[in-house]
Amino acid sequence: MTKLTNASALALVLAGGLLASGCATKKYVRTEDAKVTDRVNGVQGQVEEVQSQVKQHDSRLAGHEQQIGQASRTAQEALERAQEAGKLAEGKLLYETVLTDDRVHFGFNKHELSAEAKTALDEFATQLKTDGKGVYIEVQGHTDSVGSDDYNEELGQDRAQAVRNYLARQHQLPLHRMNVISYGELAPIAENNAAQGRSQNRRVALVVLR
Repeated sequence: MTKLTNASALALVLAGGLLASGCATKKYVRTEDAKVTDRVNGVQGQVEEVQSQVKQHDSRLAGHEQQIGQASRTAQEALERAQEAGKLAEGKLLYETVLTDDRVHFGFNKHELSAEAKTALDEFATQLKTDGKGVYIEVQGHTDSVGSDDYNEELGQDRAQAVRNYLARQHQLPLHRMNVISYGELAPIAENNAAQGRSQNRRVALVVLR
């Protein structure tokens, strides 16, 4: 009877050990599963972030391509001037950014930069950082048709120069990588016989080349 009791006790101890071992094994497996799941989630998050960055990059390139396809005559002329001057490494027109009066508020007979204009130029400078080094910028000043040809040419020059100075001082863009030119009233993008059209013609265009 004692032997049976001892044997039973031993069997119970062994069974208990197996059960404990089984519970420990399951706990270990669950812990490892959780670790693997965390790693998978982390990798998936990284993949999604990369995919998002790629989509943003593709979207930006598509926008640039659209801008190139719709490039203005003055942007094409800027490319030709820069090529003739030997300023470009690749001879490419990247994109054109136009700051019109309805956005940056140059105002009638004004060339001073408004707060809106500075904000727009800050955004432009930030974009340039993603385009890499070696870009060349032609800053074009434009006016409406009010006033004499000579006055408007000077006003367009002042507007372009104000933009160039701001980009150099606030964003340390090299002066030798920027050129200014005035078209005055000679390259309107809207009719000058209405206030809205004149507002659109009072603008600065930044042509980015490489």
